[in-house]
Amino acid sequence: MSISFSHDHVGLSVTPADLDATVDWYSRTLGLTVDRRFDTYGMTFVFLVRGDVKIELMATASTRQAPTDDVLSSMDPARLHHICLAVNDLDAAVSELRDLGVDLIGGPMTVTEIGQRVAFVSDNLGNIIELTEPGTRL
Repeated sequence: MSISFSHDHVGLSVTPADLDATVDWYSRTLGLTVDRRFDTYGMTFVFLVRGDVKIELMATASTRQAPTDDVLSSMDPARLHHICLAVNDLDAAVSELRDLGVDLIGGPMTVTEIGQRVAFVSDNLGNIIELTEPGTRL
């Protein structure tokens, strides 16, 4: 294949009523900041950034999925399941998020087959976020 790819962003649909609370959640808990906010095509778009992480929130008439408190039971239906963010120290990240009132829905756990430790949280809308320590070879 001659097409070259690099990762740009992850897009999340939110309801207009949830947009500001979702911007606040990602800012307060993950330290992302608003890079751009604009209206076009009848929707509001907000790009949140921190380092090379970019998340696009798209406020449109949509329905909210029920949040989960267990990552293993969240595998159905077929859909985009989660986004994964790399952290330098998984235990420190989990501790800091717990101090901010964010509950774990999975882990921390070791996935021996890939040599990494992972943990899962969900945002204010129930979107699942995996945290991983890349390069940790067990």
